[in-house]
Amino acid sequence: MKVRTLLFAVFALLLAACDRASVSSPETPAPRVVIVEVETVLGRIALALYPDQAPITVANFLRYLDAGHFDAGSFYRTVRLDNQAPADVPIEVVQGGMGLWLEPGEEPPAPFPPIAHESTAQTGLRHRDGALSMARGAPGSASSEFFIALGDNPALDFGGDRNPDGQGFAVFGQVIEGREVLDTIHRQRSDRALPAELKAVQGQILNEPIRFRLRRR
Repeated sequence: MKVRTLLFAVFALLLAACDRASVSSPETPAPRVVIVEVETVLGRIALALYPDQAPITVANFLRYLDAGHFDAGSFYRTVRLDNQAPADVPIEVVQGGMGLWLEPGEEPPAPFPPIAHESTAQTGLRHRDGALSMARGAPGSASSEFFIALGDNPALDFGGDRNPDGQGFAVFGQVIEGREVLDTIHRQRSDRALPAELKAVQGQILNEPIRFRLRRR
């Protein structure tokens, strides 16, 4: 009887050990990350893209990159506290993409259709310092243009006040190297005269856009 009791005790201990091992072992793989390097004359920036959290937005960005549509792209807009209208909800970002066309009728058609909006409420990502996000007009209109947040910008999140529709903007990545390069871009001169139809961004368009070259690491 004692031997039988001892065997049951050993068996119970083995089961408990197995249970503990199964609990401590990860049941899901770590989120995927795609690294993109941005080479500029002012230095190199590395971006981590998050396809698990923002699959539509990441796939869109990569199709522009892989098709070469960013080859002539640049950072061309800097939004600072000193160049926004007093009525604006303040943000600080650097914007880039395929480019900004300043003359009416000059802008070519986008090579791909716009994408569905992935809000920060859906993805769980936020406009924290270094966040990579999509520029847009109406929700569902984002295409090639993107921006990077300098400092935390909660006004750009879902429910934020920067956009009247309250849907915020779609974060899909994060700066992981070269954050200081963005500070340098942010400080570049942006006092060029703009056409009347671009009055809303007067004082924000760089006098000399910072050309970049993007590639996957």
